[in-house]
Amino acid sequence: MKTVAILTLPAFNEIDSFVALHILNRAEGVRAILAGPEDRAVSMNGVDVAVEGGMDDIAGADAVLIGSGRRSLEFAADPALLPALALDPARQSIASQCSGALFLAAKGLIGTMPVCTDNVTRPHLEAMGVEVTTASLAAEDNVATAGGCLSAPLVATWLLMRLADETAARSALDYVAPVGEREQWREALIGQVRAAMQPRQARAVAAAT
Repeated sequence: MKTVAILTLPAFNEIDSFVALHILNRAEGVRAILAGPEDRAVSMNGVDVAVEGGMDDIAGADAVLIGSGRRSLEFAADPALLPALALDPARQSIASQCSGALFLAAKGLIGTMPVCTDNVTRPHLEAMGVEVTTASLAAEDNVATAGGCLSAPLVATWLLMRLADETAARSALDYVAPVGEREQWREALIGQVRAAMQPRQARAVAAAT
């Protein structure tokens, strides 16, 4: 069983966390959980949820998803939280959505890769010297970033294709696809993620042709 820990902090964005959680748990052999430093968290819109896993579960997970939240800028600089957030790109697949990229930057996981985020977070990342792209998904080896709340299916698809395969991703996406658009919607996501997973040089060649 592959595990995905979704970092869940006060004022978290429900769309990022819940949509990905639901899609990931539709895949056979994958289990996604909410995880964080406290056993409960209240979202940015007042949804009070139980947080199943702790920081140790994040450290031990096969994959980690860091979504956005109204207090991301604060938490990504928290001298107590940041060291407790153990991320290992050599072993884990690590993804962020929107302001979740602030945590990746703070942990030194961005390198030279272009990053996807939201328009509010963009200037903060650029002030840190991070290159921000207008794409909705960017990936480099074991790290991926996405921009926009509704990019959650893209992030979930990337994680499933990393942890399992395209068959598992298609099966999970079929459960949540809009009626009447299933195949088109599913294959568009698969194709976009497949393209983002290509090595940077191959992407550059494809864009130039």
